[in-house]
Amino acid sequence: MAIDFGWWKTTPEDGKFQINASVHGGNIEWTRKQGHHTQWETYGPPTDEDWDRLIYEAGKRVPRRLISPKQFDAIKKLRP
Repeated sequence: MAIDFGWWKTTPEDGKFQINASVHGGNIEWTRKQGHHTQWETYGPPTDEDWDRLIYEAGKRVPRRLISPKQFDAIKKLRP
């Protein structure tokens, strides 16, 4: 089962866009979408800020038992 994390990001070059990180089976897929009627496209390479945000979002889900501590550790190990 994939675990999806999403948030909005704004950059001076691209403006505002949505980032989605999908974690499944020890792999992670980064995609982005800008605009309501556009398709998801591959996003990468993710910056350190993106990795920090992913770990922050995952950390918020552990106390609420939406993901287990084991899954949280696996997500942290994916960071290069």
